[in-house]
Amino acid sequence: MHIHILGICGTFMGSLAQLAAAAGHRVTGSDTDVYPPMSDQLQAAGIAIGNGYDPAQLDPAPDLVVIGNALSRGNPCVEAVLDRGLRYTSGPQWLGDQLLPGRHVLAVAGTHGKTTTASLLAWILDCVGLEPGFLIGGVPLDFGVSARLGGGRHFVVEADEYDTAFFDKRSKFVHYRPRTLVLNNLEYDHADIFPDLAAIQTQFHHLVRTVPGSGLIVRPNPDAALDAVLARGCWTPVATFGAAGQWQARWHDAAGRHFSVLRDGVVQAEVKWALTGDHNVANALAAIAAAHHVGVEPAAAGAALTRFRGVKRRMEVIADIGGVRVYDDFAHHPTAIATTLAGLRREVGDATIVAVLEPRSNTMKLGTPRNQLATAVAAADQALWFEPPGLDWSLAEALAGVPNSRVVADFEQLLALAAAVPGPAHLVVMSNGGFQGFHRRLIERLSARKAAQE
Repeated sequence: MHIHILGICGTFMGSLAQLAAAAGHRVTGSDTDVYPPMSDQLQAAGIAIGNGYDPAQLDPAPDLVVIGNALSRGNPCVEAVLDRGLRYTSGPQWLGDQLLPGRHVLAVAGTHGKTTTASLLAWILDCVGLEPGFLIGGVPLDFGVSARLGGGRHFVVEADEYDTAFFDKRSKFVHYRPRTLVLNNLEYDHADIFPDLAAIQTQFHHLVRTVPGSGLIVRPNPDAALDAVLARGCWTPVATFGAAGQWQARWHDAAGRHFSVLRDGVVQAEVKWALTGDHNVANALAAIAAAHHVGVEPAAAGAALTRFRGVKRRMEVIADIGGVRVYDDFAHHPTAIATTLAGLRREVGDATIVAVLEPRSNTMKLGTPRNQLATAVAAADQALWFEPPGLDWSLAEALAGVPNSRVVADFEQLLALAAAVPGPAHLVVMSNGGFQGFHRRLIERLSARKAAQE
């Protein structure tokens, strides 16, 4: 079957394209925003990408068009699909209908930590020989790809609450029918499609309704927003993790690199790994609890995590030049920014931390979390905020009087300021997009500075 994917370079759609190609389909696609790591993966998979949305890319007509949720009415290819009566579907529905039936689906949902937790879970299952399939919204360094079919019965999927497509406004995750469900946390996000937290909780309630009674829901305790979701109805056993949970962590250092895993107060495993921070320890507990549901002993899971190397664009060290260590991080919600920087602070102590941030997500563009921005970067010595053109609110006004924050509207000036940071320092670039090649250009300037000093 010839499948053409509109919006193929998105994290979900690009991963779906790789799965479809691995399943034996001929896959092509269209997009306008192409950058690594997804562009590299698609090229490696031999998937041809058309630039833009010229309807001619649909000639001859494919057997099926899979339409990404970033596309809407008015897009030339979308209009051509409808006018010509071509067969079409959404990515989540195609995944749920074609690849997930007959498999034990382990889904990871929640506002934060989905990518890392799904990566941890897939890695655990792989290390114990279960050969899982997976679709993750990032690239685990140990796998090198964001998706694979896998040879085993289990399939790990990052379950996003964003809407499915312009013609299906349910959250993506209702299509996956998980047997093991991780609910990492829940707070207000995606202000472009959800009016309030209650609307998101309704979608999570719909997800909970799809989990069988023989399954398992893994959730943090405490989490008041998730309490409210489960109070609306829960027909599945629940395992808890966190400060008041069945699964807990006992830290052996300040950064979270070494901790014991306890279940009901009894030590089950020990983890010494490369990740840091409270949020990643919580992600580990969730993954271990979910893996336990499919028969993986906690000690084996802990041993697997000791070998886990991390995920691209999740505090990934991309350079260390002249005493300036540069990190690439995907965090874009204030809570994620705060927990990521706090984790780094616990690791590096009094060392200088500089954050460079691009408010690119739809929620940020709307300015919904503007009152949380100052506290989000409290752990940094300096925060350089890029104010992109067309922002509907004033980033400078939101951060007025915040001593460690500086707002810059000129991209070249931002780049110059970041490149001038003296070492030793930890420089964290935080964006959920390509950031106009900022990472690459920053490394080039730091390299040139070092060469000039030698």
